[in-house]
Amino acid sequence: MQESELLVRRIKEGTVIDHIDEGKGLQVLGALQINGRDGSLITIALNVPSGKFKKKDIIKVENKFLADDDTNKLAVIAPKATINIIKNYKLIEKRRVSLPNEIDRIFRCSNPDCITNSYEHIESVMDVVDKDGRVLRCRYCGRVLDVNQLKYN
Repeated sequence: MQESELLVRRIKEGTVIDHIDEGKGLQVLGALQINGRDGSLITIALNVPSGKFKKKDIIKVENKFLADDDTNKLAVIAPKATINIIKNYKLIEKRRVSLPNEIDRIFRCSNPDCITNSYEHIESVMDVVDKDGRVLRCRYCGRVLDVNQLKYN
């Protein structure tokens, strides 16, 4: 279907996050702290028709390239997403996100009594217990975390 390609214009330099689960695009923006305050052009398409999945969200951010921590956040929120790096209007790198075995410093534990939420300044470490089900467990207190209720550091 050519129509979906016309909805979102090409970018010269930056990152295209494609195949985001439908309805998760705004959550991805929040998690990656992409808000446009730096002046970069951001294009967001929600509920775009998709061949693989019925619908998907797409985010294009000019002049931004994702760090590893960003990729880890994305893997938790949108595990089917792909990251496309664009330079001079050409795709130079395409990668799928995948959950690592552990995620450091990105998410806060939801247990208010966890030592990572104290004044001890201990960075959180989440062990990925089930990659398919996206189940995380705090390494310090053992709480199993719901990926839909994660708080970002």
